[in-house]
Amino acid sequence: MMLAGKGDMLPVSTLPADGTWPVGTTKWEKRNLAQEIPTWIPELCIQCNKCALVCPHAAIRVKAYCEDVLVDAPETFQSMKNRGKEFGDNMAYTVQIAPEDFTCCTLCVRVCPGKDKANPERLSLEMMLQPPLVKEEHKNWEFFLNLPEIDSTTLKPNVKLTQFAEPLFEFSGACSGYGETPYIKLITQMYGDRSMIANATGCSSIFGGNLPATPWTKNLQGRGPAWANSLFEDNAEFGLGFRLALDKHVEHANMALLEEKDTLGDELTDSILEAEQLNEADIQEQRKRVQAVKDKLGPDSSGRFSQLADYLVRKDVWILGGDGWAYDIGSGGLDHVMASGKNVNILVLDTEVYSNTGGQASKATLMGAVAKFVTGGKSTPKKDLGLMAISYGHVYVASVAFGASDTQLMKAITEASSFEGTSIIIANAPCIEHGYDLANELDQMKMAVDSGYWMLYRYDPRRLKAGQKPMQLDRKAPSIALDSYFMNENRFRLVKRRDPSLYEKLLESATAEVRWRRTVFEKLAEMSLSPADAEAAMQAAE
Repeated sequence: MMLAGKGDMLPVSTLPADGTWPVGTTKWEKRNLAQEIPTWIPELCIQCNKCALVCPHAAIRVKAYCEDVLVDAPETFQSMKNRGKEFGDNMAYTVQIAPEDFTCCTLCVRVCPGKDKANPERLSLEMMLQPPLVKEEHKNWEFFLNLPEIDSTTLKPNVKLTQFAEPLFEFSGACSGYGETPYIKLITQMYGDRSMIANATGCSSIFGGNLPATPWTKNLQGRGPAWANSLFEDNAEFGLGFRLALDKHVEHANMALLEEKDTLGDELTDSILEAEQLNEADIQEQRKRVQAVKDKLGPDSSGRFSQLADYLVRKDVWILGGDGWAYDIGSGGLDHVMASGKNVNILVLDTEVYSNTGGQASKATLMGAVAKFVTGGKSTPKKDLGLMAISYGHVYVASVAFGASDTQLMKAITEASSFEGTSIIIANAPCIEHGYDLANELDQMKMAVDSGYWMLYRYDPRRLKAGQKPMQLDRKAPSIALDSYFMNENRFRLVKRRDPSLYEKLLESATAEVRWRRTVFEKLAEMSLSPADAEAAMQAAE
């Protein structure tokens, strides 16, 4: 009724009394925005899965499946032999498009490396008019969705294999080509079935909870992210509350399990309590053990354990939001959470401007950029949130940009999730407020890194504890001039058009700032301690 524009006809009694809403409802919107959609040419495809990785709306997906199921496939459904050996023999592979959910950002085509050797401009994804294709592709999409999902325990955390996992964030109402959503989608593919997400107010809360439609969804087992939106100013504390509550629930679940030890036996009880739960296979085994306890105790067991049992399976807490929250309005709370050392993962979706409220400058806005409140060009440097986090010593810190290095992004997310403490990932997220066609964002992200303005790095305190260098710089020194990057975006070009001399001064200052930051981080990358000193430093930090 609400999607049909008849929400005013609904009585209040039809709305959820407890504030919870059903998930996975964006699939009913079918916005049909695209005049063109990509078509897949299997003979040119190299099965890299990069198209699925960069898609901001989860509207292009890949699957590997047993060839036998193709007996019932629609006539126009396309497939090819799966080239990888990860899933065994006799497996087929398909790239499939959701024709009514595609937004025509064309990032999938831009990233595609599958080329016709005789005609390099011809790729394995080719844009074609949508109307003649939509009826048959809709049938193909429905068939594709019903294909079995691959065993998640076989999916190693790399670019290719993660894309075989079902995204639990799909068809959001974000801008076409928006730079925030690929990061969110990827995290749900890797950890979505056991994640609790605290979302700061901003773009991500709007496209995440634009009720009655939400892109957060669940898998066939009924598992998916538990998502809630908090205020601008307190989202970090809100997410910390998730962690503290989870830890207390785990404590009580362990106590309840021990109360049943005589019934369950030492082996089952101890195997649950001592489970490491470091990877997907570990998680699946723990779920089986917990289910075995439920089956053994039966429905007549005390309500105490039945209410707490699922807390024996590891859950990840993710705190996410934009730079307006992390750098500005919520920065005090974010600092408090980083100082706590608690096991939470923080994802900062850095658009360098208050995107949702109209493009006001934030402390993440780059020197030289135009934004509301700095219409003449920002004269001060961008706040270095990563360096501030590193100064604690016990926080895992990474700076990533999927358009510049998807491999480095995978390493950062995997390391952050496995880190038993506070982690923060600062993600370069192109926004339409930057003043260029987001179809070019992959190239622009790469230029941001090549110019040295956006650094790729990972600071891991575990390496310090092992006597290794904790800072890893993941890209060499700048290889292009900062001006080359600036001139592709209207937020910088405006300054040059209005006042060329001011632009040159700001460019000079910004270039000096880039060089200084690079020098600081290079010094950090050279630093290490002896194992004894490292141990003492970690103990002091803890």
